[in-house]
Amino acid sequence: MNTEYKRRLAKILVERSYKEGDFLLASGRRSDYYFDCRVTALHAEGAELIGNLFFEAVSEIIASGTPVKGVGGMTMGADPLVSATTVVSSQQGKPLNGLLVRKESKGHGTNQFVEGLANFETGDPVVVLEDVVTTGGSLLKACQRIEAAGLKIVAVCCILDREEGGREKLKEAGYELKALFTRRELLEHAR
Repeated sequence: MNTEYKRRLAKILVERSYKEGDFLLASGRRSDYYFDCRVTALHAEGAELIGNLFFEAVSEIIASGTPVKGVGGMTMGADPLVSATTVVSSQQGKPLNGLLVRKESKGHGTNQFVEGLANFETGDPVVVLEDVVTTGGSLLKACQRIEAAGLKIVAVCCILDREEGGREKLKEAGYELKALFTRRELLEHAR
């Protein structure tokens, strides 16, 4: 993985997205730090670096012999991650389509949970993107909805693995987690 991109991304993440203190997480747990990746993912250089690093991770999966047709994730955290990765893939001449998983179905029209399905065929292999993994609960919900829509998940990638059980929970469900950083790695790369 491009170490210069990781170093630059780590600096932006620590500067803009990483806060220390006392925080209540979406999982219900308390933490001495909070990581709001959306700030970095919506920053011009941050988005470019995230897109390039996720594209590189997907390219490594493809190089290992596993085809990938696209990337997706749970809205709203994955929205900028999916967009950045699909744009970089197109610029690199190896286009990946994107999809987004709704927290609630639309309630009208097609009433679907997954948007972007018209860009895929049943059984297409996809990589799920996530900003932060703590317990893996919301990520597992996204994976279940993607599979229920007829796609095959070949990998799950995140920016930060908080190392609080999410990787293990995902593995139990049959998914391998690839993380750009753990907390320790993030702080080391930012130095």
